[in-house]
Amino acid sequence: MSNQRVTFKTLLEILFVSTRLGLTSFGGPVAHLGYFHEEYVRRRKWMDERAYADLVALCQFLPGPASSQVGIGIGIVRGGILGGITSFIGFTAPSVIALILFALLVSGLDVTDAGWLYGLKVVAVAIVAHAILGMAGKLTPDAKTRTIAFFALAGVLLWQTTYSQVLVILLAGLAGFLLFKPQNLDVKSASFPLSKRLGATLLGLFGALLVILPILRETIESQSVAMFDSFYRAGALVFGGGHVVLPLLERELVPAGFLSEEAFLAGYGAAQAVPGPLFTFASYLGTVINGVPGGLLATFAIFLPAFLLILGALPFWDALRRNPKVAGALIGVNAAVVGILIAAFYQPIFTSTVNGAVDFVFAAFLFAMIAYWKMPPWALVIVGVIGGMIIGTL
Repeated sequence: MSNQRVTFKTLLEILFVSTRLGLTSFGGPVAHLGYFHEEYVRRRKWMDERAYADLVALCQFLPGPASSQVGIGIGIVRGGILGGITSFIGFTAPSVIALILFALLVSGLDVTDAGWLYGLKVVAVAIVAHAILGMAGKLTPDAKTRTIAFFALAGVLLWQTTYSQVLVILLAGLAGFLLFKPQNLDVKSASFPLSKRLGATLLGLFGALLVILPILRETIESQSVAMFDSFYRAGALVFGGGHVVLPLLERELVPAGFLSEEAFLAGYGAAQAVPGPLFTFASYLGTVINGVPGGLLATFAIFLPAFLLILGALPFWDALRRNPKVAGALIGVNAAVVGILIAAFYQPIFTSTVNGAVDFVFAAFLFAMIAYWKMPPWALVIVGVIGGMIIGTL
């Protein structure tokens, strides 16, 4: 595709297929990868098995929303950079629109004591608990990784600042670099239609924005600049997917007074009910803070790092993943993600929601729905809302 002219028909095809996936892809990042494989590899044969596996491996390595980055990468293979942008818009737009509309609804209501809001908060308890167990089993299989996870948990809980998660992730990467030496690395080759010069430029822009935006925030009194900085940093520093963005955004936005904790957790629960990437939670948050323009700004800011990283890293991926030290650092980072997720589960989710036996039993029932009875997240949301309203009347 890199040497072929990208036609309008190709872009329209990408938009149609990705939008259909955006309307039907429930179940989180792992489920999204399954939908992508079925549609793009098995049915349409836009990529072969080997190229798809390479792309998934890269996106799991990078911070940001892995499933969205895979979708962008597939669009790039099919239609170049314009194809990547088109694929992203199609997959993401349905949930962005749904969550902006939900935010407008919430903004016009007094939700402080609403039963349905309580139900959504309990849904968040169940879903994050399930995410913890699933990730811990894969990412902390031994004493070393569990030790890293513990210190990450302690660090972000006992030292709650804007930069605590960043420092924890960096230290965990250093620990992994020193402690782990993976063997038998997968070194299958991949080919994507991007130059190394473009890749290096975009990676440089990614890093420059991480430095420049906080400086601008301190020198310019602007809510928009502050929002852009918060959402960009969250999107740039999240390893582990959408659930891990929760503590970063909560500690960026709630203490600063952008929105209440109740409104924050209501949106997190609602995000479970819509298809597409969980990072569109930012669309809800931005809309609550500053209307539809705020929602669009937050969406752009939180996904921009994903674009810069996937476009920048694709040309260098083969050489990077052949380095066992880099792979070792990733093991440490992934272990820290587990600790950060446990910290987020305790505060603010658990401490602000579970205040008695009824709350705990309700959360346990919702957890059983997703963990034991394999119900989809949207079913939890429905039961959570109805159950919350019933409990609220008792």
